Amino acid sequence: MAKKKRARRSKAVDLGGVSIEQLQAELERREAEAEELEAERAELVDRIDEIDAHLAEIDALAAGAGTSQGGRSKKKRRTSGRKKTTKRGARRRPKNDMNLVDALAHTLKGKTMSVTEVAEAVQKNGYKTTSPNFRTIVNQTLIKHKGTFSKQGRGLYTAK
Repeated sequence: MAKKKRARRSKAVDLGGVSIEQLQAELERREAEAEELEAERAELVDRIDEIDAHLAEIDALAAGAGTSQGGRSKKKRRTSGRKKTTKRGARRRPKNDMNLVDALAHTLKGKTMSVTEVAEAVQKNGYKTTSPNFRTIVNQTLIKHKGTFSKQGRGLYTAK
């Protein structure tokens, strides 16, 4: 999917007092800067291509050495926090005896805890998650369910 280009918003400038020569000089300065940036970008792209070629050579050598994984592990790419899939397909969500709201309520019953403490306590009590940002999910859940949880102070919650 193509990314949408964001329109640059520049401050409104009164150009009434600017001469044509000054405008042309500014345009030339910006064009020269753009050319420098394009040249720098081209150098960086060339460097990336060199690194990719070197990594391919390493993979080929390692694969020829008969390693169990066929060489170096696959190149790490940005995955935005996604978990890798298993050999059988998509990863499976863990099954829990109770939903997160109930687990949080059970953990916070009669106690006041910080978001970090309650997130750790819920997991120690057996709640399974594969989330790389579970603390954030717990925080959002505590905020969303005001009828079940009450805020005692900044970052401190208890079950009602």
